Amino acid sequence: MSAQEYVVLLHGDEAPWREADDAARTQAYREHGEFSRLCAEHGHEIVGGAELRLSETSLVVRRRDADVLVTEGPFTETVEQLGGFYQVRTADVADLARLCALIIGDGAAEIRPIVTDEDRESETPTAAGTATP
Repeated sequence: MSAQEYVVLLHGDEAPWREADDAARTQAYREHGEFSRLCAEHGHEIVGGAELRLSETSLVVRRRDADVLVTEGPFTETVEQLGGFYQVRTADVADLARLCALIIGDGAAEIRPIVTDEDRESETPTAAGTATP
């Protein structure tokens, strides 16, 4: 199987992180360090990623007809928010998923494939207006 790039989206409740002491934060960063080490050991190449600031620092841009609305705060009012992401190139997404258990705590990881140039080329509309396989 050839390698493909995925984004690992890390969702969780921000309240424990907001209230975490230095020891808890240090432990979380250690877990991410171990995740990175094991990814390399298992042949998963981390090509990008970042921790995100808390959701209340975000801006949400929406379009309603001709109007553009910009609001502060998270897109949705849910307990779980997007807290960070990794971009990973791997040929074994099942193994990557197992490793994500190291870094999700009580949250969740969503692993989503990235659209490639080849994907876009294969979706070129035909003369009949349907996508080619």
